[in-house]
Amino acid sequence: MTAPILRQLAYLHAKTDAWTRAGAVIGVVPTMGALHQGHLSLVEAAKADCDRVIVTIFVNPKQFNNPEDLAKYPRTEADDAVKLEPYGVDAIYVPEPDQIYPAGFATNVSVAGLTDVMEGEFRPGHFDGVATVVAKLFLQTRANRAYFGEKDYQQLMVVRRMARDLDIPTEVIGCPTVREASGLAMSSRNLRLSPEGLEVAAHLNAAMRSVAEALGRGEAFDDVAKHACAELLETGFSEIEYLDLRSAASLKPLGRASEPARLFAAALVEGIRLIDNIEVPAA
Repeated sequence: MTAPILRQLAYLHAKTDAWTRAGAVIGVVPTMGALHQGHLSLVEAAKADCDRVIVTIFVNPKQFNNPEDLAKYPRTEADDAVKLEPYGVDAIYVPEPDQIYPAGFATNVSVAGLTDVMEGEFRPGHFDGVATVVAKLFLQTRANRAYFGEKDYQQLMVVRRMARDLDIPTEVIGCPTVREASGLAMSSRNLRLSPEGLEVAAHLNAAMRSVAEALGRGEAFDDVAKHACAELLETGFSEIEYLDLRSAASLKPLGRASEPARLFAAALVEGIRLIDNIEVPAA
């Protein structure tokens, strides 16, 4: 089934008003397009849970601090619509920029604390852009449930806190990271890597799993992290921005896996910035 592509908020509300009156549960999958199997797994989860599903596609300028990154971000709307056909979504919302940020738009949604570390440190203002656009999309789509991948675990926590703090009645559901056969987390950025770059990139998850195993044996994080970072640089990464062990509940830094935790990483290969995280059970 080919879903209608809606570009104006009035047309979206015509749909959602009718669905809400009929008592339908509305699910939304917010994306920036360039859809891959990770996005489609979120669509699948939404379809299983909800009566109506909206996929949004909006390349949000407010979450890019590098204008070059924004310019290079792939725009593949026609291909994305084809990929969504087998899933039978009810609408694809591709808003014109003025539907999200009308003339004179002056409001910024900022979540303190969770955004000060890792991605927040290396991409100042990024999470303000995410929180602002996601708040808009939750309200515009009137979604009961929203689906996000755990690959962006810090983002997932920020969005949950934003919705809770602002009393936005959208349940935020995290779904498992989808990976390539090599273990590399699926990402639209992977499209920009050469075959050789993809081979190097696959070492990131392998190194993280080795660190997690050592942590499970009770080893101290600093010791195993140093070794892992050195190995990654030897395999072809140009920079390791961070490799952090943090509480899964609060993102506070941990020296050992003394409680349920996540291991987070950001690293560069061929100038492309890759992020990943994995679960680390308490030792």
